[in-house]
Amino acid sequence: MSTPPGLDLPRLQTYLDEKAPGLVGAPLTAELVAGGRSNLTYVVNEVFVLRRPPLGHVLATAHDMGREFRVISALGPTAVPVPEALLLCEDDSVLGAPFYLMARVPGVVLRHREQTDPLGDAGRRRVADAMMDTLAELHLVDPAEVGLAQFGRPEGFLERQVRRWAGQLEKSRSRELPAADELRDRLAASVPASPRTGIVHGDYRLDNLIVDPGTLSVAAVLDWEMATLGDPLTDLGLLLAYWNVLDRIKTGKNPIADGLGAAAGFPSGDELLERYARTAPLSDDLHWYVGLACYKLAVVLEGIHYRYTHGQTVGAGFDEIGDLVSPLLRAGVAALRGEPTNSGEPMNSGEPTNSGEPMNSGEG
Repeated sequence: MSTPPGLDLPRLQTYLDEKAPGLVGAPLTAELVAGGRSNLTYVVNEVFVLRRPPLGHVLATAHDMGREFRVISALGPTAVPVPEALLLCEDDSVLGAPFYLMARVPGVVLRHREQTDPLGDAGRRRVADAMMDTLAELHLVDPAEVGLAQFGRPEGFLERQVRRWAGQLEKSRSRELPAADELRDRLAASVPASPRTGIVHGDYRLDNLIVDPGTLSVAAVLDWEMATLGDPLTDLGLLLAYWNVLDRIKTGKNPIADGLGAAAGFPSGDELLERYARTAPLSDDLHWYVGLACYKLAVVLEGIHYRYTHGQTVGAGFDEIGDLVSPLLRAGVAALRGEPTNSGEPMNSGEPTNSGEPMNSGEG
């Protein structure tokens, strides 16, 4: 098997033999996991998973391998299912960037209608319920009890989110995005008071979960690169953006939401929130959080689009990503005006696209 981009198997073998003798046997084999659009994920010797940052244009504070490793290590003993964290390497000389190794969790990642349609209505509801129950369990974890009391700064979290994503956009913007400034300004002018603090995943959605195909339960939550302490409602806002807003963005076969949302036969966004509220507290008004989610997702995708236009990506489907940015920004403005995001005519970007693989995580 040839070495996939981003790995140097001989150097990796030397490092593992030195730091974790006997953990991973020789010879090493590795395969790049399709579907990712940010951090790169490889299956190593079929039983381990290695995560590293993308190959180019890595923004400051993004793609933090130590952050991912720390949070899955802390959540291991809790009710939140995560892969077993095995080894963190922060030495860039091994692979050219930090990376970590974790155990591979058996199961499936549901990304496509070809996977979710055979589940039927009852199966899709079981998966959606498990997804929301797992998110609620995460938000109930006391950060101090799992050693994450200093994992983030909850005070002023929402204000910093607006400033942070605005700053990230400026580092990746290479074209005119008329709605970006309007959405940023509306968000900054109407920041709500956070009702509580918890562990925030930062990119929680169906295709960032490993599902047990036998029980349709969540076997593991993946892609913790944007995890922090803050307002848990931001996770719900982002999930609604994936679930409701992307259903309405008409760009051919949606490269993100092909297997997600009510359009794919799953329960509605309102039903997801009802399920979550059985376990964890829920705000009556999530409009601002959906607006922030649209802005954040647009910035993430613009960063991916930037890397695509500069030849710094690995995988297929990147040609579609940039076409989603402007419709997402307009949807964010609509959300802040209190307009519905789960009904109405499809939002058309005005640019035709080709079909491609869905995005799987991350920050641009």
